[in-house]
Amino acid sequence: MVTVQESYSHCEEIIKVHSKTFYKAFSFLPEDKRRAVWAVYSFCRTVDDIIDEGDSPKEELAVFKAEFNQFLKGEIPAAEPTWIALQDVFQNFEMDHQAFLDMIKGQEMDLYKTHYDTIEELQHYSYHVASTVGLMLLPILAPEQKELLREGAISLGIGMQFTNVLRDIAEDLDRNRVYIPSTVMAEHGYTEDDLKKEVVDDRFIAVWESIALRAEVFYAKFNETLEHYPIESRMPVQLAAIYYREILNKVRKQNYKVFNGRAFVSSAEKGELLKQVAVK
Repeated sequence: MVTVQESYSHCEEIIKVHSKTFYKAFSFLPEDKRRAVWAVYSFCRTVDDIIDEGDSPKEELAVFKAEFNQFLKGEIPAAEPTWIALQDVFQNFEMDHQAFLDMIKGQEMDLYKTHYDTIEELQHYSYHVASTVGLMLLPILAPEQKELLREGAISLGIGMQFTNVLRDIAEDLDRNRVYIPSTVMAEHGYTEDDLKKEVVDDRFIAVWESIALRAEVFYAKFNETLEHYPIESRMPVQLAAIYYREILNKVRKQNYKVFNGRAFVSSAEKGELLKQVAVK
């Protein structure tokens, strides 16, 4: 039988490998909260991998949904590290069940919807796949302020997901997914055919910046709530937002060449951003 400690270590490896940004940011939390974040991330990663990497994603997701419903009834569906660690989290924190269910629903959208027409549609999707993560984490990061921080957490998730969309255009095209809303492209005279041909010109930059500026508005809305986080959680959450927002600046510095590789914030750059936060 895998122990709780071993299960948390397994979850840590998952976040360390798949999201250096979140791993770095949340490493400043006290151990109990840090481990809980790892477990939540592992849950989210499992669902994401089913959709993006699964051989039979519809069937695999159906099994996962059934397992989670079993989990909510107090039973561990399988002796797997993620479920064991997550059970410990649910026993120690008052978790928001609906956020987990909404996350699964959001991932399921990718099975049926591959193109988006409006910003509102993209925002709806972003809530389900990203804002839900913030809502999952609030009972861990700020248990006494959950309701006060709810809208800020939702805004941060939308800002982060818009950032993902702008960073991962090429990767998404490979999966036949276009998250850039067609109405935004049409507004600037850019087409999906241009996107598939990897055209980067003034029209593309206008489309990209239109969404990036919206993302920055959501980051700003989140920042308005930052002071209400407990001291021990404030810097980790702030760093997660800053590290993610910096991806937008990285794309800009690389002249919007999103088709040539994935923009990322290096460890050295994260170190510099951390210094800026620490001296404030």
